[in-house]
Amino acid sequence: MKFFRLLTPLLLAIVAVLCFAPAAWAFCGFYVAKADTKLYNKASQVVIARDGDGFANTKGERTILTMANDFQGEVKDFAMVVPVPTVLQKEQVRVTEPKIIERLDAFSAPRLVEYFDPDPCAPVYERDLSAAPAPTAARSEAANTRGDASLGVTVEARFNVGEYDIVILSAKESGGLETWLKRNGYKIPRGAKQLLQPYIRSSMKFFVAKVNLDKFEQSGYQFLRPLQISYQSPKFMLPIRLGMINATTEQDLIVYILSPQGQAEITNYRTVKIPSDANIPLFVKDEFGEFYKSMFQTIYTKEDRKVGFLEYAWDMGSCDPCSAEPLTPEELKQAGVFWLDDNSPSNVPVPPSFRRPSPRSNVFISRLHVRYTRDKFPEDLIFQQTANSESFQGRYVLQHPFQGELKCQAGKEYKRSLPKRFEQEAQTLAKLTNWKIQDIRNKMNLSVGNLRYSWWENLLSWLGLY
Repeated sequence: MKFFRLLTPLLLAIVAVLCFAPAAWAFCGFYVAKADTKLYNKASQVVIARDGDGFANTKGERTILTMANDFQGEVKDFAMVVPVPTVLQKEQVRVTEPKIIERLDAFSAPRLVEYFDPDPCAPVYERDLSAAPAPTAARSEAANTRGDASLGVTVEARFNVGEYDIVILSAKESGGLETWLKRNGYKIPRGAKQLLQPYIRSSMKFFVAKVNLDKFEQSGYQFLRPLQISYQSPKFMLPIRLGMINATTEQDLIVYILSPQGQAEITNYRTVKIPSDANIPLFVKDEFGEFYKSMFQTIYTKEDRKVGFLEYAWDMGSCDPCSAEPLTPEELKQAGVFWLDDNSPSNVPVPPSFRRPSPRSNVFISRLHVRYTRDKFPEDLIFQQTANSESFQGRYVLQHPFQGELKCQAGKEYKRSLPKRFEQEAQTLAKLTNWKIQDIRNKMNLSVGNLRYSWWENLLSWLGLY
């Protein structure tokens, strides 16, 4: 016990040396906030678990696609039409819990972290650099059949899953498909005919769902659960054009791609990393949601509104800093990961805020954020997996200045260096968000010890005149 009492302060001292280092030390920080999908009024979320490279000459790739329902209105009016590459049978469709998508969102969301400067007058210990993690309607069935044929529509399968009635359709022309959907009580928006035609030309089938009101009432659920479909196809794509029917504003889409290999990217549009690893003023801690929305809109505009953004890429076995614990193997299976086995390294629990350097799990997550409009995204999204396992996260840093007494020479030099640092943070924030620099300076209101810094002192320091 005496040894333990001596060892504990030593361990705490080591942690203090490693984690309270300057921001250049990368990831050993404290997570304080995340930019999840709650920031957006309406953000569609899709999970794609896939093993296969997506090239046309490869056979048998399996995809499990989970679609979160953000439908707003009476459930009797709900209708979902999703182009799929093959005819699906009942065993290939199931409902899952919204919690899984919420977990993926929380784990991969862009995050705000904070660090605290060490005492510049304290003795300097040699730091073990190796310990710092690298960032890395009703008719007879016969009448139905005759009517369907006259429209050029074939019902390939019909079944019920949970609270949903599902039909799988093929069609010869889009007008007939649109008419069939309306005749059968599917409330689809005007203008669907034009957007359905390209999928019919590509011989794709249509997964069509509406709510079985009796089963929904019996289920006891207040909200519609996500639908999950499984199929094998070399096509690694996500149809987004149907979501643009009658769309008057930009649409936000978050895609979580789970792979046994590495990062996923969009092939028919550029994939760009979101700005990251920027030191920003301390007041952003109370305004992180507004900061991230402004920053995203700024980079989205700068990239001419026609790129996809990578917000997170990481091996699922770890995280640093963690905005939520990594998903357990059972949760990953619920999310569609089908290649896990009982000996997967991801079966080892990972506590919050800990990044295990090894071993790697065999699930890699890529979070892609696409804000799209009809004119900038005329094609569906096509993806590919890569062997790139480099870690990346949207991460924004608050660096707290040391607040104690500063009587040594190093302390005085540290104090003189701060105004320039503060102004740099203000300039960085203005560049990221397009916020007015004067407003940013007025909000900073910084003091260190007994010395207070005004924005003009920061500016003079920035110009080298202070």
